Amino acid sequence: MSLTEFDADRPPEKPRRRRGDGTGKRRRRRGLGEVGMGDGSREGAVVEDVDVERSEQFDSYYGRPIVKAPPWRAPIAVYLFLGGVAGGSGLLAVGAQATDRPGLRRSARLVALGSVGVGTAALIEDLGRPERFLNMMRTVKVTSPMSLGTWVVASFGTVSGVLGALEIDEMTGQRAPLGPLRSLLGAAELPASAVQAVLSPILASYTGALLGNTVVPTWEAGRGHLPALFTSSASLAAGGAAMLTAPVADAGPARILATAGVAGDLLSMRAMKESMHPLEREPLETGKAGQMLAWAERLALAGGIGTVLFGRRRGLAAASGIALLAASALTRFGVLEAGLESVKDPRRVVVPQKARLAERRAAGTTDDSITTAG
Repeated sequence: MSLTEFDADRPPEKPRRRRGDGTGKRRRRRGLGEVGMGDGSREGAVVEDVDVERSEQFDSYYGRPIVKAPPWRAPIAVYLFLGGVAGGSGLLAVGAQATDRPGLRRSARLVALGSVGVGTAALIEDLGRPERFLNMMRTVKVTSPMSLGTWVVASFGTVSGVLGALEIDEMTGQRAPLGPLRSLLGAAELPASAVQAVLSPILASYTGALLGNTVVPTWEAGRGHLPALFTSSASLAAGGAAMLTAPVADAGPARILATAGVAGDLLSMRAMKESMHPLEREPLETGKAGQMLAWAERLALAGGIGTVLFGRRRGLAAASGIALLAASALTRFGVLEAGLESVKDPRRVVVPQKARLAERRAAGTTDDSITTAG
């Protein structure tokens, strides 16, 4: 029985024909040579051996993709983007507190709280039912980016709530109806900031590791670079958000973080593409994903230049911050779209695998499970 739209991968089978002709006589079984099973097994080849290097298009089983695309929709892209903003803003908030920059501290804490809150809501919406998020917290598996990420998001959201409540209480002149909680929140500020400092880099980067931990061709090929790319993207986004919301006099660290994020974003994207097989890189450079990533690069460059040259002018600094936020969002949306697109063509799965196998054999590696399996 199909439970969701993603379960029915195999088309309905045709009714089976009964053996024999109804007279009790069984039809003669064809010889093994007639069905191509000369090795003595009871199963034969289902799909012909295709020269994928020369063929422009070929089919897989039942005309379906070889790799099943994850059932992720637009809310996941929103979560990827806002998780990066929250992680980068958490780092900025800790630095602002340590260097006594109240304007930047308040801005970064509130941005971190809002981003992780909306991002978590987007994640839960994509899951379909809120209890599924709680179910993922029943266990802790440090080797699983998804399990680890769930706990990081929940913990980061908790400490961000504490720090955000303190900032809101201070903004309202301690008129918020906190009562006896006010003293407890004040005592928890330093420990909460320490936890936020530890979790922020993980929140900014773990989604890149999550994508790279799949078998989706483009994501798997970029698994060594996606965490660095997402960390850089989070840095420029958080810097841009602070330039947009914090006083210019306090936003010096945000400008530095944004500039470093732009450089890291451009370099890590280039390094990731160069490490890929051309067919794995193709979705990043063509189609809808290619357009989004091209615009992300343009906006990152424009925002970076504006940050360096005009970061101390309020209007131009805000415009640069908006450009950086848009660049980060387009990077996350583009990488997600490229991965989903990469599973549609079987060549992107088969050809790079054969190329890597040939490279290993040419390098003299012939005694492992990969090179000896057939």
